[in-house]
Amino acid sequence: MDEERLVSAAEAILFAAGEPVETSRIAQTLNVLDRDVEKLLEQLSVRYEQTGSAIRVLKLGKSWQLGTREEYAPLIRTAMEKKRMQPLSNAAMEALTIIAYNQPASKGFVERVRGIDSSSVINSLVDKGLLEEAGRIDVPGHPIGYQTTPLFLRAFGLSSLMELPEPRKKEEEEFSGELEPFAEDLVPGAEDAPAEAEPTTEAAEPAPETAQEDGI
Repeated sequence: MDEERLVSAAEAILFAAGEPVETSRIAQTLNVLDRDVEKLLEQLSVRYEQTGSAIRVLKLGKSWQLGTREEYAPLIRTAMEKKRMQPLSNAAMEALTIIAYNQPASKGFVERVRGIDSSSVINSLVDKGLLEEAGRIDVPGHPIGYQTTPLFLRAFGLSSLMELPEPRKKEEEEFSGELEPFAEDLVPGAEDAPAEAEPTTEAAEPAPETAQEDGI
């Protein structure tokens, strides 16, 4: 099969699938190498650009999918009579952010960071297709871990998790084998908590004037 036919064949696979298809699966079907798949789909993307097509090729991590251009979204919603998806709540965004930067992460880990029960929020994100189970985490109790999905990448306009913005805080604290880098950002009032005063001893002898105080 010549290269032009391979491009069309890759297009047919993505069109028929209607969901993200892994690079390795396309390569196996077309009997080509994984790196060849990327070249073929880049050519398909150029073909769409040159013809002014409303279709575009989306790269979602290690998978590919056909989608429509953003400018046609209002027309598509009208034609399909679908209501616009409700924006995520602050609680959902917090939970999604924690898992996105620390995946796979358990419900307990999210609750530890947020300081509040998060089961219903995580279940809602799973129902929306933004999160999915990722097996058991190798920590005491072996809780179920959660990770983001290709739909998460698509919803936020990302090609991979490497494109996530840098977090504002990079401190990482070990917690049951997982990371907790954003607890101070996400738990209300964490920054305002007063520091405990150091105990003092009134009977302590004054230090000599020539001594240098600690921390000066």
